[in-house]
Amino acid sequence: MLLNIFLLLVGFVVLTYGADMFIDGSSALARRFHIPEIVIGLTIVALGTSLSEASVSIASVLHGSNGVAVGNILGSNIANIWLVLGLTVTISALTIRKNTIKYEIPFVCFITILLMWMGGFYGQISRWGAGLLIILFLLFLIYLRTVGIRDTETEIDIKEMSGIKTIMFLLVGLALVIYGSNLIVDSSVNIARIMKISERIIGLTIVAFGTSLPELVTCIVAVLKKRSDLAVGNIIGSNIVNILFVLGVTGLIRPILFEHAFLTDATIAVVATVMLWLFAFPHHKLSRGSGVIFLMSYLFYVAYLFV
Repeated sequence: MLLNIFLLLVGFVVLTYGADMFIDGSSALARRFHIPEIVIGLTIVALGTSLSEASVSIASVLHGSNGVAVGNILGSNIANIWLVLGLTVTISALTIRKNTIKYEIPFVCFITILLMWMGGFYGQISRWGAGLLIILFLLFLIYLRTVGIRDTETEIDIKEMSGIKTIMFLLVGLALVIYGSNLIVDSSVNIARIMKISERIIGLTIVAFGTSLPELVTCIVAVLKKRSDLAVGNIIGSNIVNILFVLGVTGLIRPILFEHAFLTDATIAVVATVMLWLFAFPHHKLSRGSGVIFLMSYLFYVAYLFV
C-alpha cells in the first residue's frame, strides 16, 4: 500500500515536470517557426494545464481503466471550481470578464450536459461522440482566437531555446509525461483494489486532485500578479478542454465506457458551474465568501463519495 502511494506521488511529480518541459519545448518550437504569439497562446499554452488530465485519461483507457479516465475529468472539473477557485478566492477576490459570464460558463454547462446525455443514453463515449466533442473543441478555438485578437494585454512567457535544447525538451518531456501517467494509473488502480473502493472514486478524488495541481498553481500565480481574469479564464478554459479535447481524443483512440454512477458526478459538475455563474453574475466578481462556500461544497462532495 505504502509503495503504491509513493509511486502515485512520484507519478504526479514526473507528470507535472514532464508536462512543463513539453509545453516549454512546444512553445519554443512554435516561436522558432515564427508562429504568431496569439496562436501559441490559444493552442499550446491554453492546453498546457490540461495535459496532465489528457495523458492520464488516455493511459487509463489503454489500460482498460475507464473509471479512472472519466472520473479524472469530472473530478478535475469539480475540483477546479470548488477547490482551486475556492482556495484562490480566499486569497483575493477575483474579477470576471463579461465574455466569461455571458458565453464561457454557460458553454461549460452545455457540454457537461451533452456528456451526460452521451453517457446516459449510449452508456459510452463512442468514436462518433468523441468526433462531435472534437468539432466543438475546434469551434471553441475559433471563438478563443476571436476573443484573443481583441485582448492586446495578453502576455505569454516563452523561453528562448537552441534547436537541440528544444528537441530535448520535447522528447524528454513527452517521455516523462507518458511514464508519469502510467505510474499514476497503475498505482491508483492498485490502491483502489487494496482499499476495495471503485476506480471511479479514485479517479474522482486522488487522481483528479493530482491532475488539478497545475490549475491551482496557475491560479495562485495569476492572483499574486494581479491578473485575476487569467485565473478564472484558466479554470473555465481548462474545464472546457477537459471535456472536449481530452475525452474527445481519448474516445477517438478507444470508446470510453460510461458508468451509470457518473451521471451523479456530472450533475454535480453542472451544479458547481451554475453556482459559479450565480455568484459571479451580479457584480462580475467572486468574493471571499463565495470561496468559503466553494470549499465547503467540495468537502461535502468528497465526504459523500466515501460514505
